[in-house]
Amino acid sequence: MSPDTTWSIGELAEHAGATVKTVRYYSDRGLLPEAGRSGGGHRRYGPEALDRLRLIRSLRTLDLPVPEVGRVLDREDALEDVIAGQLREVGSQLAALRWREAALHVIQDCTPGERAERLRLIGAVPAPPSTAVFARFWRCWLPPRLPARLVSAILERAVPQPPADPAPAQVLAFARLHAFVSGPCFSTDRCQAAVHRADTGYRPAVLYEGLVEAFATAAPDLLAMRPPGEGEALDCFVDAHARACGMRDTPDFRRQLSGRLAGEPRIDHYWQLVAELTDPSQPTPGASHDWLHAALDHQLTQEAA
Repeated sequence: MSPDTTWSIGELAEHAGATVKTVRYYSDRGLLPEAGRSGGGHRRYGPEALDRLRLIRSLRTLDLPVPEVGRVLDREDALEDVIAGQLREVGSQLAALRWREAALHVIQDCTPGERAERLRLIGAVPAPPSTAVFARFWRCWLPPRLPARLVSAILERAVPQPPADPAPAQVLAFARLHAFVSGPCFSTDRCQAAVHRADTGYRPAVLYEGLVEAFATAAPDLLAMRPPGEGEALDCFVDAHARACGMRDTPDFRRQLSGRLAGEPRIDHYWQLVAELTDPSQPTPGASHDWLHAALDHQLTQEAA
């Protein structure tokens, strides 16, 4: 084909192995520039149209939307961004399919008597699964007026993310956790722990700043599966409670603190379900708190012996 030769829409379609309808579709959307019009007003296409049409069809086989194809044709450097966006979208779709597959196994692998309850639990979780309800739970649970950066740090550790490739047991635990925090008592400040209320004398921001540090310090001991005991993590934990209520870390304060650290059944149940969802190599704040509480009790027992 000489540079001066032009094709009709039918000839271009034939050379490209496409239909006339396809060529017209892309031409109407400005993706295939015309070389001109015939005397009868019919479209004519130059030699560059064939390569451009082949490129369009290649991009479309990757399932790129037509607007994204247009971006790539207009800007050579747009292809990398477009492909990256498509990869993210495909990854999200695959994650949703894996979640759906595991959810189907949750329903399949149970007794007839369990099926209705499991259907109710699974059906209440949005698809794809969202963690918004967990964030709302913590915003209700935490004391008011904590610094925004502290709330963000707490939520980052406390809100479990849906596993990318979940086992059926993890999907069921996620659904149970979702149902648990969606209850009416977690939609108001009635869900607050007693220690968070203003009349307790605690300075919540001081307490939670210290707990974040204490949990991070205790993490290596938990990962190494060391038994609870004295050390920097315990000292940091006790100091956080002491400073939060305007007291010093003394033996008497430690004895008082041990008595005050009774478990909160609601938050304990939350952490039990979270532990079923998360990587065992990443201890939850609940596991860290239990370890530090046990370390305090162990120290007091040793001193009393």
